[in-house]
Amino acid sequence: MSSAYPVDRIAARRFLLAAQGLLDADSKKTLSGKDAEETLQMIRRLECVQIDPVAAAERNQHLVLAARMPAYRPSHLEQLLVKNKIFEYIANEACVIPMEDYAIFEPIRDRYKARLTGRLEQMGEVVEEVLTRLREEGPLPSRAFRSSKRVHGYWDNTTPKTKETSLVLNLLLDMGIVMVARRDGTERFFDLADKTVVEGQRRKAASLDRTSATQALIDKYIRAYRLFDAQDPRFGWCKIPAGERRTEIERRLQAGVVTALQIEGIQRPYYILSEDLEQLRQWQDCSRHDMSSAASLTFLPPLDNLLWRRERIVDLFDFHYKWEIYTPAEKRLYGYYAMPILYGDRLIGRMDPRLDRKEERLVVRLLQLEQDVEITSDLQLALRESLEAFARFHQAKEIVIDQTVPDALRKRLSWA
Repeated sequence: MSSAYPVDRIAARRFLLAAQGLLDADSKKTLSGKDAEETLQMIRRLECVQIDPVAAAERNQHLVLAARMPAYRPSHLEQLLVKNKIFEYIANEACVIPMEDYAIFEPIRDRYKARLTGRLEQMGEVVEEVLTRLREEGPLPSRAFRSSKRVHGYWDNTTPKTKETSLVLNLLLDMGIVMVARRDGTERFFDLADKTVVEGQRRKAASLDRTSATQALIDKYIRAYRLFDAQDPRFGWCKIPAGERRTEIERRLQAGVVTALQIEGIQRPYYILSEDLEQLRQWQDCSRHDMSSAASLTFLPPLDNLLWRRERIVDLFDFHYKWEIYTPAEKRLYGYYAMPILYGDRLIGRMDPRLDRKEERLVVRLLQLEQDVEITSDLQLALRESLEAFARFHQAKEIVIDQTVPDALRKRLSWA
């Protein structure tokens, strides 16, 4: 194996931010998100975008895209789904994925079929009823199916709360037998995959051998993460054991597809695509350039692509992030939906929003900066403008800030 390419931490994180469309000099000038086609281009660039139903503000998938494209609107994603340009399936958890990648996810569908078929067979009559109605009437939402029986669904830890028909729909979705054909807000409308997936992709999925599909899926993961390590248990999205992960990376190293990095001050070995090495060198050449002057400021949702690998965030940004949604309220440090604040090439704090949709009000429960962050006039202006833009995206007419750390920051925001 060739020796690792040495690079400093600043260059590595700027390369990653640029690759994921989070630097002004990059995607924000070329992809504004003015229409569905530009939204599709961004999804292709990111490889996939994670879906989440939590509604403290707009849903995660929309916040990810809006953070990169100032003109993005949630309706763009809905248009792409209806037109079969994207599909929803499991990559880095549930994601929206370009339809041209449907075939390579066959190994994941096979894994779910092997695991869930027995459970589905136990509900044979209900399954047949669901499939028949979808065949004859689809697309249909979960509420269109009546069921008095409650069973243990994916999230029912103690008492059975899930409608049996809803569980069947979710099992069929994981197995790839049904798909989300469209959404009405947060409500999913299901239809048979045979009616939803474009014919060319169905044929490709049926003919693609599983080894080739798995290799293509690993390559897609690498393009999505861009700067990755072998210790990630999600590597390749294929449930690959640690030894096999190392083998897959070694194979790509030997083929010259991947280059090992030695990032200054970081023990964990990282890797990039060899085709990205020139871009990394360019960032290395200007890594000492200060980006704080007139830097842009972005609020990142908890499941943003940049945040998928928490260890990478610690290594490159010296920033510790935990989504506290599952932490008891009295033990939370930063809030239920605390969003990391990206300022230039640094993560400088967190903002916990609550959207009061009825009153058209954005409530910032807490805006907390890291202790070493200097509150300059440029930063104050960036915070104010970004909060205003965040409110406009949510169609909120008023911004209320409950608390800031440091406390003086609240007074220095003119409309607080």
